[in-house]
Amino acid sequence: MDRRDSERVARVTQQNRPEDKAFAPEYQGALGSLSVNSSLTEVLARGIEELRAAEHAGEQREMARCGLAVAEAYRRLGRVAEADAAWKSSYRAARSAGDVGAMAWALWSGGTLARQRGSLALAYRLLGLAAEMGERGGDVVVRGYSLAGLAETGRIQGDYQAVGELHEQLLAEARKRGEARHTVWALEGIAQMHRNTGSYDRALALFEEAAETAGRADDRRGRAWALRGIADVVSVRDGDVERALTLLTEAESMCREMRLSSALAYNHKMRGNVHYRVGQYPQARDNYEQALAEFQEMDEPRGVALSRLGLAKSLARLGRNPAETVVELVGLRRALDRIGLRHARDMVDKASVELGVGPLPDVGHRVEEAATR
Repeated sequence: MDRRDSERVARVTQQNRPEDKAFAPEYQGALGSLSVNSSLTEVLARGIEELRAAEHAGEQREMARCGLAVAEAYRRLGRVAEADAAWKSSYRAARSAGDVGAMAWALWSGGTLARQRGSLALAYRLLGLAAEMGERGGDVVVRGYSLAGLAETGRIQGDYQAVGELHEQLLAEARKRGEARHTVWALEGIAQMHRNTGSYDRALALFEEAAETAGRADDRRGRAWALRGIADVVSVRDGDVERALTLLTEAESMCREMRLSSALAYNHKMRGNVHYRVGQYPQARDNYEQALAEFQEMDEPRGVALSRLGLAKSLARLGRNPAETVVELVGLRRALDRIGLRHARDMVDKASVELGVGPLPDVGHRVEEAATR
């Protein structure tokens, strides 16, 4: 970091409180004035413009910083091939400049992209390197973001025992430094673990705290994710379809405004869940189909698998041939095994019992043959 960036981080980490405005530390250098709520299309356009200017001037450090924003905009827009090229270019520029902090940020972006694409082993490796470099370079923010990435990777795998303590540690650190955005992230992660283990009251309280904190901090992205979590809990715990859909509609408007492609697709998948839980299977099918197409377009394997599962359950309820349902569930289980998502794999086994087609066989090709007879 140069003096301007160091002063900015110090000012935020020392003076902010969770109720203050959120900031986006991944927007650096010439892009440091961008808001956490800036439209991703705006971030991408500004980032490319400033990146070209830095390339023309031969400023490697500025190339690394602008390249980071470009990589993150591409990633969040679901343009994964461009995101992959951008973070690697940012890393090369940072390495040429000898900027360890910028190298750490590029690795964080690459690790986050790897998790989004379902390459969890690569995500662990890149995020671990990012955390090490962040510590070596004295950048507590990128270190914290990288450790959070490791925690989230473990959480989506279902390894709650291993990462639960890390989530709590990161929440405490974020609150101490007054990082509203990171506080919201940690609250949502802990809430999701409680939700998945059936502690609905605790999950709801944490999601509501996250939504309130994000609202005070003007973190619309964090609030959109928190509202989705609240909608999930009030749907599964209370069967309150009207409230759940109202919350999801509010969150969807934020996602569309900021062009949050992944968050929007997960919003649509959650709509499918809400409809499915109360037996509105045609509506659920339509939402799952929409989410599936969105996840496929952005090449996000986890979202694809979860949407496929919801769609398979909806079609089964609408009279699909049970043998075809078995084929789909077996294929899904294999896909989730490849990604390493243990919690989601358990969901497939539970679905097979719920639909009366389980337990599932381990050999997929035999099932496929049966379905075509």
